[in-house]
Amino acid sequence: MSDTLSIAIAQINPTVGDVQGNVARILDARARAGDADLVMVPELALSGYPPEDLVLKDAFLDTVKEGIAALAAATRDGGPALIVGAPQLIEERRHNTAVLLDDGAVAATVIKHHLPNYGVFDEARVFVPGPLPQPVMFRGFRLGLMICEDMWYEDVAAALGRAGAEILVVPNGSPFEIDKPDDRRRHAAGRVRETGLPLIYLNQICGQDELVFDGASFVLDAKGEAVHQLPSWREVVVTTRWRRDAAGLVCEPGALTPPPPRLEAIYQAMVLGLRDYVTKNRFKGVLLGLSGGIDSALSAAVAADALGADRVRCVMMPSPYTSRESLDDAAEVARLCGIRLDSISIGPAMEAFTGMLSGVFAGAQADTTEENVQARSRGLTLMAMSNKFGYMVLSTGNKSEMSVGYATLYGDMCGGYSVLKDLYKTTVFEVSRWRNAHRPDGALGPRGPVMPERVITKPPSAELKPDQKDQDTLPPYDQLDAILYCLIERELGPAETVAAGHDAAVVRRVFRMLDRAEYKRRQAPPGVKISSRAFGRDRRYPIVNGFTDTI
Repeated sequence: MSDTLSIAIAQINPTVGDVQGNVARILDARARAGDADLVMVPELALSGYPPEDLVLKDAFLDTVKEGIAALAAATRDGGPALIVGAPQLIEERRHNTAVLLDDGAVAATVIKHHLPNYGVFDEARVFVPGPLPQPVMFRGFRLGLMICEDMWYEDVAAALGRAGAEILVVPNGSPFEIDKPDDRRRHAAGRVRETGLPLIYLNQICGQDELVFDGASFVLDAKGEAVHQLPSWREVVVTTRWRRDAAGLVCEPGALTPPPPRLEAIYQAMVLGLRDYVTKNRFKGVLLGLSGGIDSALSAAVAADALGADRVRCVMMPSPYTSRESLDDAAEVARLCGIRLDSISIGPAMEAFTGMLSGVFAGAQADTTEENVQARSRGLTLMAMSNKFGYMVLSTGNKSEMSVGYATLYGDMCGGYSVLKDLYKTTVFEVSRWRNAHRPDGALGPRGPVMPERVITKPPSAELKPDQKDQDTLPPYDQLDAILYCLIERELGPAETVAAGHDAAVVRRVFRMLDRAEYKRRQAPPGVKISSRAFGRDRRYPIVNGFTDTI
């Protein structure tokens, strides 16, 4: 019996529902693994993760079953065995499983024990949990296979340790959040400390609707020290080499790729999220309104980096209130990013709507209605161009605006996707400065600055009336965002937010705006999840809501 084992960890980018394509990706990773004994891929890699209600379709599970058979057959060639994540129907119950495929057959099946049912997860809705797993025998080694959430609890690892497992092997589908890498490492180190076993943690890399997965897989030795750290935001196949000695399995050290800094991680999340959303949905590219402001400038830069400038098209839609400064800044953003910029005045549309509505509006004072007509004229223009040319409209609103409803339904909120949806305005400023100074790995956009400094420093304005500034309507963004963070990410009430050091009158006002804007957020496009409490899958409040939390 051999005392050496090589396990290749394949940090790949599967596509939800594309079973045949995922089979090909897994086989490609297997081919890249060379002389490895075993290749493991992430959680539910065969179906893509999260498959959501696809697993309720028997036809889909039949297709997955065919995929398992095809992968099993591939292992007859004497090459590496496979650990593959797949949803399966077993004794009329739907399970989240990992299968060991070796020598042309399914050698073992492990069912996920803990099904997450919080935040973005609702696996308990579609899957049935399995029993505490037993180690899987593979060529003389006892593998403690546990799937994603099973690592977050002590009982699964403890059961595997008691049953004689020599190593913990953890395929994951763990979505990115800005502080998530530290959480993963803490839980993994806890399981190592409790069992005295080394651990392989494998995460996928992909964008799936609002979620992005950052990879950042790693291997810990029996002391909890990292011996491999894979890069974030890149597909990669790395072979880990193990030997058995008197103390247990020992891993040969490998590369330790440092994690990206906070702003780079945020930017890479936006790039990957947009790239996979557009590419996997087979859009030709994206179209966005370029206003000369910071939100649209950053959105354009992300789009250029994600897709290449040739797949990004921008349009400036000036009104009588658009400043010369904004026209110049939009043109400079387009030049720096290498993006096509068209200009279409919405003045004629404004005149047409004014005339059309003059009778029913007779005697009424001008107010935000007329401002919203401008925003909706722009939305109509963008959607017409989208229909004509096949480009998806990229919305440019940020989390601060979405929180308090400072956005126009069917106007600046229209679009198929938003990369800034989970970024507060203060973070938009930070990330814009970072991108002006750095070009991230894998970016398809230009080196050097992507927007003029004036776009970052000038006071934000919707320019829907003369001399308008955002702070005419909203508190200063540093104050607003700090309050919103308390109310959203920390789930504090107004009184607790005031106790955290914020002005009571401002908190009361922001809380009311946040509460009343829920109906708008329900109609907003999906966007990249960055924080622990993103709108949509994470934070779900009723629109009709009679509860009032006052101070």
